[in-house]
Amino acid sequence: MIHPLSRLGLGTVQFGQAYGISNTRGRVPLEDARTILSRAAAAGMRTLDTAAGYGEAEHVLGALASVTKPFRIVTKTIPLKNGLEGVLERTRQSVAILHRRPVDVLLVHAAGDLIGREGEELWRRLKELRDEGLFRSIGISAYVADDPIALARRFGPDVMQVPLSLLDQRLVHSGALKTLNELGVEIHARSLFLQGLLFLDEDRLPANLAAAAPHLRKVRALFKEAGVTALQAALAFALGTPEVDVGIVGVTTPGELEEIIAAAGKPIPEIDWAACAFDDPVVLTPSLW
Repeated sequence: MIHPLSRLGLGTVQFGQAYGISNTRGRVPLEDARTILSRAAAAGMRTLDTAAGYGEAEHVLGALASVTKPFRIVTKTIPLKNGLEGVLERTRQSVAILHRRPVDVLLVHAAGDLIGREGEELWRRLKELRDEGLFRSIGISAYVADDPIALARRFGPDVMQVPLSLLDQRLVHSGALKTLNELGVEIHARSLFLQGLLFLDEDRLPANLAAAAPHLRKVRALFKEAGVTALQAALAFALGTPEVDVGIVGVTTPGELEEIIAAAGKPIPEIDWAACAFDDPVVLTPSLW
């Protein structure tokens, strides 16, 4: 029997730096990170998502290596603008910092690095690191605009991390998730809460996201009609998408993790999911905020 929370993974960017539009607390203190990891493991979560570029996040996980043992760890490369050898050296450092050999998954953090003139060589060298036993699997973190299907067909990644939320259903409606699944790619979905945008009160929306306000009101009315919270709905949509192997969530306090654990255990509500989808590419792409 599959553990009900085994398809939820814990994002750790907040362990290394202040992150997220709705994050008012800043970086998670070390002891809170320990508590969060221990509780996540006890609840059945089995994936941690981190990156070399997430501030001190890898170092925090390394310092808490005894607590991270039950988890698969996913980390990511630094940008290729640091030079190919610089990327490879920092990638080897990730293994040492995390106190894990092999690290379970290494992702190319910026899919654009694979499109450039050194992309093929970067991928070849990362495969060598996998074959050397530093990583079990390699893959790609991509945006919708990166054309995940083309990347999967060209490079044959073991894992791909892509954005998905009840607001951002582009990869569902285009059939891309289905195709990735058919290609044998393990799919990790990130931005399930769109960096917390789903939970922000209208008066806290930044000016560049004001266009989202009417749609968010409509979506929240759907939640109210179904008798669910925004958190329950967001998790139900992601976990109800069959192609998703792991849905990544981030928290800043142990209490937030408890809310996620409770919400994930609720039955999937009857909601018109398609009506929740938004189509503004700026709103759906946090890197453009």
